[in-house]
Amino acid sequence: MLNMASMRVLIADDERPSRAFLASMLATFAGVTVVAEARTGREAVRLNAIHRPDVLFLDLQMPEMDGLAVVGALNGAPLPLVVFVTAFDEFATRAFDLGVVDYLTKPVDRQRLQQTIRRLEDRLAGLDDDQAAGGALVANHVDSPRRTNEPWLKRVPVKRADGIAFVPTTQIASVVAERELLHITTRRLERHIISYRLKNLEARLDPDKFIRLGRGALVNIDAIVSVTPQAGGVCLVRLDNGQTLQTSRIQTRSLRLRLFHL
Repeated sequence: MLNMASMRVLIADDERPSRAFLASMLATFAGVTVVAEARTGREAVRLNAIHRPDVLFLDLQMPEMDGLAVVGALNGAPLPLVVFVTAFDEFATRAFDLGVVDYLTKPVDRQRLQQTIRRLEDRLAGLDDDQAAGGALVANHVDSPRRTNEPWLKRVPVKRADGIAFVPTTQIASVVAERELLHITTRRLERHIISYRLKNLEARLDPDKFIRLGRGALVNIDAIVSVTPQAGGVCLVRLDNGQTLQTSRIQTRSLRLRLFHL
């Protein structure tokens, strides 16, 4: 069991009230110690090298160097577990994984923060000796099932070289899984790649709008322009962006029930 006295935290946020609010809330958890606060992304990188915290609570939206740039700049340094803190609900969706432990939306809710602390405890307790000596590692987000009170996802945030772009779900034509990556293609043939599980993205998309074609593909029903039966009980589905995808035999029946009846 982890000795929680070892959970040392660095907070990075350009807004002083936000830093103070989060720091005061973290202080209510036994054994959690805020070792430093950074006002900018560059300062977060510098203080991380000095203090070597176990956890970095990182604001995504900061001038000059945002949260994504900070994570990238930590390469080669002791890497803390990262929790993104953002004012934008879209970043908190469980349909998106940027290699962090969790997302918190402002204003931070104490009960939600408690869940994050428990997740951090589990991650830190699972580190091996080499990892503990070199600092905590940036971990993959642990997905949780969709809660019934969560709205269907309207936009999917995707990482680009210049920051974050938001893809409206109405503009998504298909999502195709390849190992740990999801290839998103829009109805305008724009392509994006995110690291996430297909089943967890599917859980956040409106089932009246999206349908499975097989184990590795989802499509927007509104983007389907034709379905052509093939030998072996499968179908070829053509989308309005020119894509052609094949159904599995199991999903062919579901597709027919959804589309072939007036």
